[in-house]
This record gives sequence, structure tokens and C-alpha cells, in this order.
Amino acid sequence: MALTMKGAPVASAITEALLPRVKALQLRGIVPCLAILRVGERADDLAYERGALKRCEKVGIAVRQFLLPADVSQETLLETIGTINRDDDIHGCLMFRPLPAHLDEHAICAALSPEKDVDGITAGSMAKIYSGTGSGYSPCTAQSCMELLRYYGIEVSGKRVAVLGRSLVIGRPAAMLLMAADGTVTVCHTKTQDLPWIVREAEIVVVAIGHAEAIGPAYFTSGQTVVDIGINWSEAKQKLVGDVDYERVEPLVAAITPVPSGVGSVTTAVLCKHVIEAAENAASVKK
Repeated sequence: MALTMKGAPVASAITEALLPRVKALQLRGIVPCLAILRVGERADDLAYERGALKRCEKVGIAVRQFLLPADVSQETLLETIGTINRDDDIHGCLMFRPLPAHLDEHAICAALSPEKDVDGITAGSMAKIYSGTGSGYSPCTAQSCMELLRYYGIEVSGKRVAVLGRSLVIGRPAAMLLMAADGTVTVCHTKTQDLPWIVREAEIVVVAIGHAEAIGPAYFTSGQTVVDIGINWSEAKQKLVGDVDYERVEPLVAAITPVPSGVGSVTTAVLCKHVIEAAENAASVKK
């Protein structure tokens, strides 16, 4: 039976470490505040939002929600981001992506103030991830993979790692963080040939393709560690499932994250950590 790498104990450890930092800010009259900017009502966004609200409440972070319809105009969305940028009481912003196809996501991400970019979507944050220089924050979900592996004692250095998915939201930043930890990383995508063979050769597998239970037992072998970032609504099962077929893959591998109860809670804890850092940075600038 595989080690089930649940996110709750990881998230709890991060949360406990944050509490005294929040207290220190509160003693200075500062309440860390997160803006949640959501366009539309995707099931995975709603699930993440619920988790973020609960985690922020536990930590002591105020939340302001900016909820817009799926057909929102580019102009209205940019105006909303401008409102967030100008509000000194808001320290960080979480904007759910991908955005609807009619919106220019690149321009919208660029509009967010870098100091409030707690989820690594601006050019400055990307530069830090890819070059190791400058300031900014790693995307929370990619960072949560590293926190999980660290907590459960999974060594990355020198290991063969397969990352399934190359999006700027998860796949590519996760690959960069894994390489920074000295993993030997192969990034796989829809054009990758012999994908099952490549995945079976890896010691650590990170899956972020956005297709419910698409990666089954043919991709895995004994001794592997599997981090499933996917969160999808299964009409057949009427519940949230991952990108990995957990029920059939779990008996084969050494360790695996469940969905739900895996990466998600860690992601919200990392988000809170970034918001508190942003609040601390803002307080230092004011001082």
C-alpha cells in the first residue's frame, strides 16, 4: 500500500508557523488582506476559493472577493485590478486562471502590481522563478508540490522527475522549482511521444494536465512518488477527482497524493504565507 501524502498535516505546519507573524502585524495595526478575483464559476476555482477562505480565516487574513461574470469585458476586469492595486489595505491578489478565451490573459496579468502578485503571475515573479534573480513569489500550487515533498521526506536532488503539463500556471514553474532542487526534470505535453514509458522511468511524477483520471496504471511502476495537482469534476462519479486514476494507481506506487485532501490545502497555506510576506514588505516600505 502506498504512502498517502495528505495535505492537511503539511498545511497545518505552515499555518502554525504563520500565526506569530500575523500577531506581530496586528500589534502594529496591520491586518493582512487578500483580494480574490474570480471570473466565472469553474468548479475547480470554486473548490480552491472555498479552501482559501477557510485557510485565511484560520490564519487571521482578511479577504475581499471580486467576483465577475464569465463574459466580463477586458476593460471591466482591468478596472477591477486597478481598484485592487490602489487599495493600500489589500496586500495580495489571487486571480484564478485560466481566464475565458475572449480575454487577453497576458495583458491582464501584467496589470497587477508586482508587490501584490502573491501567486506568481507577473513578469517579475516569472523572472525570479526562471532566473533566480529579482523579487516575487512562486505560483502557490507549484510551490505546494515542493512543500509536500519536503514534509514527507521525498528527496528531489539527483532524482528523475517527469512533469506532465507545461502551462505557465503549474507545469513550467513546477519544473523550474524541481530543477532548482537539483532534480533531473523532463517536461511532458500533448506532443510527447512514448509518454507512458517516460513516466514509468521517472522516480517522481507531477501531473497537471487538467483531464479527469486520464493517467492510469499503464504509466506507473513500483517505487514511484506521484503528486497529482489535477482537480476535476467527474460527472460519472459526481465528485472531484484528480488527473490520476487514484484507485487503480495507488496500489502500484510508493507514495501518492489524494484528490481532494492533497495538494489543495497546502496551496492555500502557501498562499497565506505569501500574503503575510507581502504585508510585512508593505509595512517595511511604510516604515
